[in-house]
Amino acid sequence: MSVRRCPRCHSLFDPPARFCARDGTPLADVEAPRSEPPQQVAEPPVPVLVLNQLIDDRYRVTRRLGEGGMSYVYQARDQHTSTDVAIKVLTPRLAGDPGSVERLKREALLAERFDHPNVCRILHVGEATDGLFYLVMPYLRGESLNDAETRRGPYPVDEAVMLMVQVCHGLEHAHQLGVIHRDLKPENIMLVPDDTVPGGIRAVVMDFGLGKAIQPDPELVRLTQTGVILGTPEFMSPEQVRGEKIDERSDIFALGVVAFELFTGQLPFAGRTSQESMMARLRGRPRPARSVRPDLPGRAEAVLARALALKPEQRYQTMQAFAEDLGSIEERGFLRRLFGR
Repeated sequence: MSVRRCPRCHSLFDPPARFCARDGTPLADVEAPRSEPPQQVAEPPVPVLVLNQLIDDRYRVTRRLGEGGMSYVYQARDQHTSTDVAIKVLTPRLAGDPGSVERLKREALLAERFDHPNVCRILHVGEATDGLFYLVMPYLRGESLNDAETRRGPYPVDEAVMLMVQVCHGLEHAHQLGVIHRDLKPENIMLVPDDTVPGGIRAVVMDFGLGKAIQPDPELVRLTQTGVILGTPEFMSPEQVRGEKIDERSDIFALGVVAFELFTGQLPFAGRTSQESMMARLRGRPRPARSVRPDLPGRAEAVLARALALKPEQRYQTMQAFAEDLGSIEERGFLRRLFGR
């Protein structure tokens, strides 16, 4: 059976992926070794929900969409509105853990206030008669930014700018409501076809499961100190790596990493492992974007460098400021409608 391997980092991908999602290198077709038996992969735990299950006499489960480290996400049909929704529940391993349930409730508490097209909102929070706690969100038809990068490789400048500006707007909305994300990465950004936005694709920030109130109450502080891994190493800000107090500017740094990868196909800090990448951002500086992609406009390199400044006070101070400078990069005028220029 044919698979595709990155010659640089040796990661494996299934067709039709053409580029490595980590470093942008074109993938090479390789044959799975015939001398080795297929690797046995442990079956996932039995799902919490099953096909056709009716939750609270309203949501009928139609299929499982995916899973993360803490939760499963299902597609369901809202019997009251005849619309499709997504339902998020904890994995069986965590469903009986009071701390994990409280963190899921915390996500609902933070996200149910959102009302912006570029942030996934919570439609309903419920607890079934069997004690199952669940979140209901809009069902978004599209793909994650990570999957799109794997399929396409580095994005054209104008397309990348349009998507990043939308993400900035969504996060600015969250920040104004006093919420920082703390785990921005391509997997947490959905790309949804939408003819009402420039370029026809709407970027939606997902999964505020590690989100944190900028001015948290003591109970929320306690919940963030119970062993949850706070963030993804490749996208953490230096202050997040050091375990220091973080604010909106940590999200700006993380989005700078996402943008750098979207523009160049590589990460801004070199490292063969996540740990090496983390150490690089504590001891060194991000590499210039045009050293990876020479045809990138100089303005793009400057904007990315400021977003990735190692000291928070040297970065953009708001997502709106980051968005405006991103908008100054574009080459064909698509973004003027976003700023009314």
